[in-house]
Amino acid sequence: MNNQTWTDWFIAILNTLDTYLGSAHYFPFVLLATGIFLTFYLKFPQIRYFNHAWRILFGRYETPNAKGDASHFQALTTAISGTVGTGNIGGVALAIYLGGPAALFWMWMTAFFGMTTKFVEVTLSHKYRDTDSNGFIVGGPMYVMEKRLNMKWLAVIFAVATVVSSFGTGNLPQSNSIASGVQVAFGIPEWLTGSVLAILLGLVIVGGIHRIVKVAEKIVPLMALIYVIGALSVIVANLDQVGESLLAVLSDALTGSAASGGFLGATFAYAFNRGVNRGLFSNEAGQGSAPIAHAAARAEDPVSEGMVSILEPFIDTIIICTLTGLVILSSGVWTEKHQNEFQNFDMQFLHGNYNADDPEDREELFGHLSSSGADIEVFDGILQVIAGIAVTADHTVLHNRSIAEDVRYYLKGELYTGPLTIQHGKLMTDMDVNGRSLIHSVDLTAEAFSRGFFGDFGRYVVAIGLVLFAFTTAVAWSYYGDRAMTYLFGIKSLIFYRSTYVLGFFLAAIADTSLVWLIAAITIAFMTLPNLFSMLVLHREVKQTVDQYWANFHRKFPQKKSKSA
Repeated sequence: MNNQTWTDWFIAILNTLDTYLGSAHYFPFVLLATGIFLTFYLKFPQIRYFNHAWRILFGRYETPNAKGDASHFQALTTAISGTVGTGNIGGVALAIYLGGPAALFWMWMTAFFGMTTKFVEVTLSHKYRDTDSNGFIVGGPMYVMEKRLNMKWLAVIFAVATVVSSFGTGNLPQSNSIASGVQVAFGIPEWLTGSVLAILLGLVIVGGIHRIVKVAEKIVPLMALIYVIGALSVIVANLDQVGESLLAVLSDALTGSAASGGFLGATFAYAFNRGVNRGLFSNEAGQGSAPIAHAAARAEDPVSEGMVSILEPFIDTIIICTLTGLVILSSGVWTEKHQNEFQNFDMQFLHGNYNADDPEDREELFGHLSSSGADIEVFDGILQVIAGIAVTADHTVLHNRSIAEDVRYYLKGELYTGPLTIQHGKLMTDMDVNGRSLIHSVDLTAEAFSRGFFGDFGRYVVAIGLVLFAFTTAVAWSYYGDRAMTYLFGIKSLIFYRSTYVLGFFLAAIADTSLVWLIAAITIAFMTLPNLFSMLVLHREVKQTVDQYWANFHRKFPQKKSKSA
């Protein structure tokens, strides 16, 4: 079996897993339904406790000598550093590229109801936290499952999924996006970026939670400020398109997004699924990762830390992801075709000549891309190429869900002349291909940021933001995997885990972007489903814990009688 066949076999397995997990029709419904149920059951805590959460964050009700390894602010910035990453830069762009403006609306919904989901999962994890043999706090949904639900087997499944997800969510896509963004912006080779940052990552995570929270509390506010300024420079420059962009987000929410420019359209179901999926990847509400960081917070009552966590999806998705989405939509780059290198994973050869300006062709391609049963024949045979241009008639190249234009084939840097073998719509000959097509992920965001007052310098804002966002995400996720490994195998396993994590961060710098995103989508679901089950089973206990918090709060601070209670 040759390397190409092994690659196709591996991708087929990943796609099958994703079909039954993160991309399954039930997954976004289960995620949103859990958040909606908990929101109504707890009477909209994301609204009622919002102001109170800010007061707790800044030490208004600090409890001296409370047990923990981090302050409220440090725990929040660590958790935010785990969520504010490539999901905010590349993930939003990917959602819009796949689902159009409607995807942003469903990211908002995921964040709004996710604020309650985050509140519940953090409260439970803080309540059932423990201490390891070195005296450090350990916590997370696995401790809830074992200590409260008496379901050790489920706790083990979640912990294993957390270790895998620390690579699939916090490591691989972060490193890949950093290396790609820095290479495009500064021309620095991907392997060099991966090497330098892998060394820095190792220096940070070897210091454990104390070093991690100190890094997070300093970098997170700075990186947010830089990114917001860059985003506003584009939004203000395209202010006349902002209203129309917001209207498209709202009007397309229940209908899907129509074709526009190179974008061939997206159904409601597809936009809904991609928006919720990317929303979860961005704010991680319900995934069970952030509670591991919040469990380390110095707080006497678990509900107080749960309230602080409400701010997380708000900052991550409602603010930062919305800014990214408006930059992309108002600048119009999401419908434009751009010159880029074609990755085989995103490329398909079709039999016949299709034209995006032809309504019938567009509808047929739209059905093909949305898997709605459109009968399109893929190309299977030999293409003849002369001086880099395919001269064989009756074929169309799809790349990045759009009809590719000006396609050129290169072998060892030279324009290729000769035959190309195409099997089941896939290029079997190893060579470089480039042309014009839609772009996605970090490349799309970087292009959008160049359409503001800063011009091409806007790309550097994305590159700098990407490095800071993604690197701190990798740091935070190393802690999540660290605590999961401690739960599974004890503290002696940490040296092996940390070494593998740093090595993976380097190797991911040169991996296929789309394949990494696919791995990330799968690993998210492996954590989320057991965690949602745990929260639903214990929803009554959460309400009782919240009621007890307010009773204790009013005894301690009788002058602070709150309408929130």
